[in-house]
Amino acid sequence: MDTLFIDGTWQPATDNATRTIYCPADGSEVGVVSEASAADAERAIMAARKAFDSRVWVDTPAAERGDLLIKVADEILRRKDEFARAEALDTGKRLVEAEGDMEDIAGCFRYFGKIADSHPGRLVDAGDPSVLSRVAYEPVGVCGMITPWNFPLLQAAWKIAPAVATGNSFVIKPAELTPHTTILILQVLDELGLPKGVGNLVTGDGANVGSVLSSHPEIDLISFTGGLATGKIIASAAAEGVKKVALELGGKNPNVVFADADFDAAVDNALNAGFMDSGLVCSAGARLIVEESIKEKFVDELVRRAEDIVLGGPFDEAAETGPLISREHRAKVADYVRRGVEAGATLRCGGDFGPEKLADGCFYSPTVLDNCTADNPAVIEEGFGPVITVETFSTEDEAIAIANDTDYGLAGAVWTSDMGTAHRVSARLQHGTIWINDYHPYIPQAEWGGFKKSGIGRELGPTGLEEYQQPKHIYHNTEPAVTGWFPQKEHND
Repeated sequence: MDTLFIDGTWQPATDNATRTIYCPADGSEVGVVSEASAADAERAIMAARKAFDSRVWVDTPAAERGDLLIKVADEILRRKDEFARAEALDTGKRLVEAEGDMEDIAGCFRYFGKIADSHPGRLVDAGDPSVLSRVAYEPVGVCGMITPWNFPLLQAAWKIAPAVATGNSFVIKPAELTPHTTILILQVLDELGLPKGVGNLVTGDGANVGSVLSSHPEIDLISFTGGLATGKIIASAAAEGVKKVALELGGKNPNVVFADADFDAAVDNALNAGFMDSGLVCSAGARLIVEESIKEKFVDELVRRAEDIVLGGPFDEAAETGPLISREHRAKVADYVRRGVEAGATLRCGGDFGPEKLADGCFYSPTVLDNCTADNPAVIEEGFGPVITVETFSTEDEAIAIANDTDYGLAGAVWTSDMGTAHRVSARLQHGTIWINDYHPYIPQAEWGGFKKSGIGRELGPTGLEEYQQPKHIYHNTEPAVTGWFPQKEHND
């Protein structure tokens, strides 16, 4: 299958290179896609530049751009089974989880479709009745987008929807392991009439394609979701061209539980926080920080329930969570757990590859590391797997200090029945999203992004739309006159 979408046509890589995609649940072949080269990325970028400079999409009324996005949302829901199956096969996640993702993705396109014409600009009082002064919001230009493998289409939607709403053109590179739903969404955009060259897709790896997107002089904005190390490389490359950058780089997210919290709800949500989607979530509550007085009872119950979680593939109706993305990633998670134990953590459950019947897949059992200290690498590093570390506190100030003791700042939660405690703690936590007595929900109307090394910029919400715009001040003097600043002088020739 030709999976490069460049200037309105589906085509192979220039050297006909391909990549085979395998399902991480059982190693079965999912499909074969084109493997783009740097030259292919260059062609896609120039097609996007040509489309943007033609103003074919820029000059389309914002309401019409929004209408197209709403149609995209409708089409995703109409073809939900097809999209969800493709996502489940690429990622190995349970089909029911992929189906839930499709609902969220449609909601994202619908939200940005509705607000596409909500930011036309504003008038400015210049203090002079003869002056018309206004600020216009214009598209940034050509946007490069690099998305991760854990939520392939969701992360693509968070970028494509606001970019299209505001009149930009784009080139998107999905993670090389999970390209199929991004291919499907470009098909939908094309079928619904997005002008050729406005949306472009290159399937390939970061070294050959991602590096071109982040450094090419014709790219005006680069949006990346992924790991901190890669994000630093992209930011450095983008800085050379003084590009606009939007980065979401993961987190080391605290889940703080006070003794007065609803015990059953807090335990249940701690499991959800750490083990949903096998912990392959940037905002996963991997750091359980529990008040000392209930620690033993709380962790015992957490471990008991974690040991009961059933592993399985996308279409196993008994499964409660799925595999990791690859054997290579599983090896990293296993090493992360090993180093955590060597540094003094107590392995309470997990730490293995699951039942023998799942040996063909990339599974890792839900794991709890108890008795962790602040200097333990399992507490410091983002493990990005089904691993929860346990720390304790005695006072509110201590809980806040522990929760903020991280280089990251994406998300966190506080569990308590005391609203005063809830609001004091949430006000002091240095993270971009704070949940009170809940974990994981998000809505497209609210901004998403991190403090500190969790990233730059925001996705979703009105600010997510503005990331793809740039303000221009237009100052119109309706009564031009000579200023007299430099007086005219007579010259004797």
